[in-house]
Amino acid sequence: MREGSESMARILAVDDEPAILTVIRRALEKEGHSVTVLNCADEIKTENLNQYDLLLLDIMMPGTDGITFVKQIRSQVDCPILFLTARTDENSIMYGLASGGDDYITKPFGIGELRARVQAHLRRENREKRHTALIEDVRFDLAGKTVEVDEIRVPLTKSEYEISEFLAMNHGQVFSKEQIYERIFGYDKDGDVSAITEHVKNIRAKFSRAGKEPIETVWGIGYKWK
Repeated sequence: MREGSESMARILAVDDEPAILTVIRRALEKEGHSVTVLNCADEIKTENLNQYDLLLLDIMMPGTDGITFVKQIRSQVDCPILFLTARTDENSIMYGLASGGDDYITKPFGIGELRARVQAHLRRENREKRHTALIEDVRFDLAGKTVEVDEIRVPLTKSEYEISEFLAMNHGQVFSKEQIYERIFGYDKDGDVSAITEHVKNIRAKFSRAGKEPIETVWGIGYKWK
């Protein structure tokens, strides 16, 4: 989603009723959004979820229901999740929100209500945006320069944070110690690239205490964020 605008959002809608999906797609594409529709949660490729700015999920679907699915993926997804539900009893609504949903829309719904609810969440998301990045269950506060694992702060030094952020934002790519040093400290900084080895050692120890081992050594080349 473009900075400063809730238009052009990428939205995933999942419902086992084709007519509902048709309404959602037409209504939201008319607002300028890109809408992907699927018939059940089991069709979703979880590795692609972070490409979406908002999820619309039916609660009652064949196979994995919406609430169960959200419980499975909430730690990996940082965007708003809205449930589509025919249920109006308070217990079901509370259970859905407690599972990680941000809001719900009760069927049958009007196009105006759908658009308004979606736009409201996109505006809020854009306002908060959150200068954060979520890489699996590791959350980077890009403004505050802090890291959390499952809401527990990992006490990194400034240099450790910058190395972690650099590798995480380029996760899967391998960088040599020299490349990391130049990126973090610059060409003119006096020092030894072997400092990167010590920083990585300390980063690993701190993440390990939080139950994570995010940095992998690629022997003979350097390091990468898994």
